[in-house]
Amino acid sequence: MKPMLEGKTGIVFGVANRRSIAWAIAQAWAEAGARLALTYQGERLRENVAELAAALGPEVPVWPCDVNQDREIDHVMGEARARFGGLDLLLHSIAFAPREALEGDFLGTGREAFRVALEVSAYSLVALARAAAPLMTRGGSLIAMSYYGAEKVVPHYNVMGVAKAALEACARYLAYDLGPRQIRVNCISAGPVNTLAARGIAGFTDILKQHEEKAPLRRNLRPDELGATGVFLASDGAAAITGQTIYVDCGYQIMGV
Repeated sequence: MKPMLEGKTGIVFGVANRRSIAWAIAQAWAEAGARLALTYQGERLRENVAELAAALGPEVPVWPCDVNQDREIDHVMGEARARFGGLDLLLHSIAFAPREALEGDFLGTGREAFRVALEVSAYSLVALARAAAPLMTRGGSLIAMSYYGAEKVVPHYNVMGVAKAALEACARYLAYDLGPRQIRVNCISAGPVNTLAARGIAGFTDILKQHEEKAPLRRNLRPDELGATGVFLASDGAAAITGQTIYVDCGYQIMGV
């Protein structure tokens, strides 16, 4: 059987280490036949991301990209055009808020922390989509990673919940704008995953325990399950799905209490 993503090319934004959600999806995309490139932000992450890229194959490039800088985004897209000739897939797995904004009450969120969280975590999807769209001449799939805190209050998630809500809204508006070009934009709302970023949220261990106890499947999700969903949304099997938030959380989202 032909691999689901054979002949497709993609860029993965947001791999930091082996625990990253982006890494789980990158692995799944590669196993499904896609040709990939990974990006990293800052020299601190370069070596680690390069090592992971090598694990996917000897010809997986690694490019620097600070999504707050349009010139760096443009450079990545230029590299993608030169190497791949075009682009089919893009994964946005990027989020950041200053640590102090994830402590205490949301009421205390400072103006600058709010701006940074929204710019990095939500506007970056708009910037990447705008730069990637000209390369997606045969259509494409953009996927962004969200979380339940976008729609319901999760204590200590604070401004990141607001940023994820903005991210999901951005995905819907981008889906409308890019639909005539057959470029689809969707979000995956993942249940809690024990990533480095997640461990920075106060009470994260309690969140994991609560999900396991209350989710209909009575467990937390596995990273490979996110990978499988990422492959589906990137594939032609999801050709009529756009502007959606797909919950991969063992059913937690349906629960009222």
